[in-house]
Amino acid sequence: MSEEFYGQIFIKQQKLEYVPSNREITRWALRVIHLLYPEQTAKTFSTVEELKSEFVLLEAELYHIMEATSACADCDNKKRAAGFFESLPLLYQVLNTDIQAIFNGDPAARSEFEVIRTYPGFFAISLYRLAHALYTRDVPLIPRILTEYAHSKTGIDIHPAAVIGDYFYIDHGTGIVIGESCTIGAHVKLYQGVTLGALSVDKSMAFTKRHPTVENNVVIYSGATILGGETVIGSNSVVGGNVWLTKSLPPNSRVYHTPSIRILKKLTRRIFGEQK
Repeated sequence: MSEEFYGQIFIKQQKLEYVPSNREITRWALRVIHLLYPEQTAKTFSTVEELKSEFVLLEAELYHIMEATSACADCDNKKRAAGFFESLPLLYQVLNTDIQAIFNGDPAARSEFEVIRTYPGFFAISLYRLAHALYTRDVPLIPRILTEYAHSKTGIDIHPAAVIGDYFYIDHGTGIVIGESCTIGAHVKLYQGVTLGALSVDKSMAFTKRHPTVENNVVIYSGATILGGETVIGSNSVVGGNVWLTKSLPPNSRVYHTPSIRILKKLTRRIFGEQK
């Protein structure tokens, strides 16, 4: 390799804006979730005071993570860390509605413990909600790192800026994409492979609403693709599997993909040289 190449890489390293490792950031987030849901870990506390101390420690860790992040250099990181932890009771309440939605909606779920411990949908939702709480406090980079970690583990891609209501249910989940400016109401159920994306992609659209709005009590089945910032799926609608939508639906709509089915009435085949 040439000296010029080494020089380019060296200069780039000197200009690098420091961010703590993804491992450190995700480890912090998982510890927060494990405090809220001890079903995911074997760690327990002997007294309430011990539990309080752990929350205080995690708040301090968040502060130090933000202080070490160059993009947070001009932020009031102490205030933002305190604000995030003040919001935890509400975040916990909303996550509990998600657990209820998954448990009540899935006949295969035997207990809420099973949902909390094993369901990739709940794992992705919990990290999204935590990341969204940081995002709404203008914390840079860290929210995206958290949702991309969930994406890598579950195949569920939720941008931390998306706004999602209570009782959110992801069934199976692999391949789901929920874009940055997407708005989702309460009691919405998504199956695997659903895309809530942009109709077109251009850098000039960075600060416009590019992704759909899904109103309350909507079910969207596997493989459906819904695109565009002006596209609204009205309340109480059902979108069938593999549907492609770029226009709005009024409330109480039913939209299905109709495949072309051809039934062969007579099948001719040869076995050992004889026609059957």
